[in-house]
Amino acid sequence: MNYNVKQHQIYLIFLCAFTVFSCNQDKRPDASRINVAIKIQRFEQDLYKERAKNPKETNDLLVKKYGSFYRDFISQMVGNPNLSGVEVLENLYKGKAYVDLHHEVDSVYPKLNKIEDELNQTFKYIKYYYPKVQIPRFISFLSGFAYQIPIGENYMGIGLDMFLGKDSKFYPALVKSIPKYQSMRFEPIYIVPRLTEEFTKEALFKPNDEDQTLLSQMIYNGKILYFMDQVLQENVNDTVKIGYSGRQLAWCKNFEGNIWGLFLENDLLYQTDFRKIQVYLTDGPFTPGLGDKSESAPKLGIWIGWQMVKKYMIENPDVTLQQLMADTDAQKILTKSKYKPKIKEN
Repeated sequence: MNYNVKQHQIYLIFLCAFTVFSCNQDKRPDASRINVAIKIQRFEQDLYKERAKNPKETNDLLVKKYGSFYRDFISQMVGNPNLSGVEVLENLYKGKAYVDLHHEVDSVYPKLNKIEDELNQTFKYIKYYYPKVQIPRFISFLSGFAYQIPIGENYMGIGLDMFLGKDSKFYPALVKSIPKYQSMRFEPIYIVPRLTEEFTKEALFKPNDEDQTLLSQMIYNGKILYFMDQVLQENVNDTVKIGYSGRQLAWCKNFEGNIWGLFLENDLLYQTDFRKIQVYLTDGPFTPGLGDKSESAPKLGIWIGWQMVKKYMIENPDVTLQQLMADTDAQKILTKSKYKPKIKEN
């Protein structure tokens, strides 16, 4: 009898602990009732399907259906302002390279249902936090490896030829214009995170042009990544959000304190000279001068800013996501984050 009572008590303790743990892990709001119905328009399929028609007829049809996107496609993406839509179409259709690329894109992306599902889920969360936000048209296309995520008048483009998979037969020939460290990220899993990042920066939170210190840019980009944490599907890896390899992310975690110490020792946080701080903000295969055998990660300022914002939200649990994103006081976020990672000793 006593044994059964103890066993029952242990079970209750375990159940309570599991419930608390589950609640702590499931912090996302319920956005299931928010109505979002994103459908990606397949411009590249329409463009190819209409190739047998008179170019003038095709041009008129695409102008009517795609409006500002088609005008940008003709004047910027594959043509120039001096060419008419008919002239661009004639040049495009007569090239074998266009046909080959279309067939490759169509074989990798016969349908975009999975991407649409992911976009719908992400924009439900975005609408939860910002109900008045206007969801743009999403239009897939191919531009001959010129544009990946263009943003225009009420549209976001998805350059599918820039997401064919890192082992695509096309990318080795483009290494002079598209370095391998970039094409390694041309995988389908990057489409929704890149769309989310660009939409967040362009439509929701513009950078603070008045404060160009390294700290301000670290915090700004850290907030963007933190926002992505809240709205992307939970199975999206941090490597995909920031564009690191697994080795680069492990390197950052291992040397987090040392990276932070580097910024402090060299008085970089309040530096505004872009020549001195750009190496910590821009993309690349690694950060020059750091790590053995070029194993360091790029964009170290952005990664540290992300960790700082995470720490700030942990230390200040009453701050809402909307309050965080509206706060442009980088110094306050640094101070209240109590950010002080441990330095790894050699």
